[in-house]
Amino acid sequence: MEYIINEIRLNINETENILLEKIANKLKINKNNIKLIKILKKSIDSRKKSDVHYKYNILFSINDNIIFDKNLIKQKPEIPDFIIEKKLLPKNFLKPVIVGCGPSGLFAGLILAKMGLHPIILEQGKCAVERKKDVESFWNGEKLNEKSNVQFGQGGAGTFSDGKMNSSINSPFCNFVLSTFVKYGANPEIEYSNAPHIGTDILLSAIEKMKNEIVELGGSILFEHTFLNFKTKNGKICSAEIENNGNIFEIKTDKLILCLGHSARKTFEILFKNKVNIAQKPFSIGLRIQHKQSEISKSQYGEFAKFLPPADYKLSCFLKNGRCVYTFCNCPGGYVVNASSENNGVVCNGMSYSDRASENSNSAILVSVKTTDFESDHPLAGMYFQAKWEQETYKISGGHFLPIQTLKDFFANKKTTQIGSIKSICKGKAMFADLNKILPKFASEAIKEGLQVFDKKIKGFANPDAILTGIETRSSSPIRIVRDENFETNIKGLFSCGEGAGYAGGIMSSSVDGIKLALKIYE
Repeated sequence: MEYIINEIRLNINETENILLEKIANKLKINKNNIKLIKILKKSIDSRKKSDVHYKYNILFSINDNIIFDKNLIKQKPEIPDFIIEKKLLPKNFLKPVIVGCGPSGLFAGLILAKMGLHPIILEQGKCAVERKKDVESFWNGEKLNEKSNVQFGQGGAGTFSDGKMNSSINSPFCNFVLSTFVKYGANPEIEYSNAPHIGTDILLSAIEKMKNEIVELGGSILFEHTFLNFKTKNGKICSAEIENNGNIFEIKTDKLILCLGHSARKTFEILFKNKVNIAQKPFSIGLRIQHKQSEISKSQYGEFAKFLPPADYKLSCFLKNGRCVYTFCNCPGGYVVNASSENNGVVCNGMSYSDRASENSNSAILVSVKTTDFESDHPLAGMYFQAKWEQETYKISGGHFLPIQTLKDFFANKKTTQIGSIKSICKGKAMFADLNKILPKFASEAIKEGLQVFDKKIKGFANPDAILTGIETRSSSPIRIVRDENFETNIKGLFSCGEGAGYAGGIMSSSVDGIKLALKIYE
């Protein structure tokens, strides 16, 4: 029989080779009667700084005739296999067209290709290799490519991030997503780590292998092909209008799938003009904060920090005015990056490579933005609110520079002229500024209050030398492309999913949303 045992402890200096022995000791049986099948979960327990250790949940099998305390284990639940079968296509079949090659578009395309539906994926940006060149050129001071940057291109915005794979969703498809990335080269530990991450370097390679599999299965991916519009006939989608290298053409389809990123503003406007049902959605706005990774790890793990991977964190608090301040997308051993996608705006984000070897840790400090803050009932008002503050940042910076400020000067409302013990580690050129001028007043005041709360949770979090960078506005979509239970919008044959549609946030939930949509298309 197969069982699951939780809370198996390993000290920092112990190896996984003795897990079987640990299980046997807990069950008080001979280890020869046990077979370790799979590690289901691995986490670091640092609640007591004098006793930091690893915890494991493990799937194992045991001989049927062995007697042990059944209260210490639980039986493995029966989870139905995720079976993908090819469909017999009718003669008049039209290939589904997917707009966007981010996580939701790639996984929707992969599943549809496995089903034999030959999807066509449209991406205005470039393939991973060429996109990486454009991004690095921009960071080195070259002109921004508005269609190939940190936000747009193969893999979507998550490609240039920490590659976090944790999510609050509980879906059987999460395991499929993780195992798929492992197949494409990600560290197998992401399948059981409590805080799985892939890293930008591995993601770039993985999505290239994913693209190749989609093509081998009969799908196609058209890079540098911009979606311009759609046409309908008798109230139903009949074609998509596309531009490539100045040439405009149509692709006939009765299934147009929008897998947009949260920054697809031109497409949001196209949809609004075509009377697609769009609703306002709250989101968040804020800054990035950098600390020395060694100090964060020491605060989290105490004397054990030098034996453990770089520590991460997740903090939040509610203020008296009802707003929430929280950290987002912590990048241990990472970099703050210029994530701009428009010529007149500046946006920042965080990124880590798989080794998380940078000297600094960074994360966003975000403040909740309510729809009432938009001061408009226009469905795209949140998008325009984002753009307003990104453009203000561009003006303050004098171009595509990341404005930075020490925490001490941020509290004093004055432009920084000299940094202290913490140096800024950025991808992209930076300059000193007063970040209070690039935020709504409610946001800067909330961040100051939240930082003081966080300092009580992680010692040194409000270090006066900590470096702040602005502006972070793209943590989630400012709109929701309204859909029904079949993922279909108010336009027959037009479907929406993923982060840009307002139904997901992050690589994992976007990927799962793409899988679910593909299954609906199959039905």
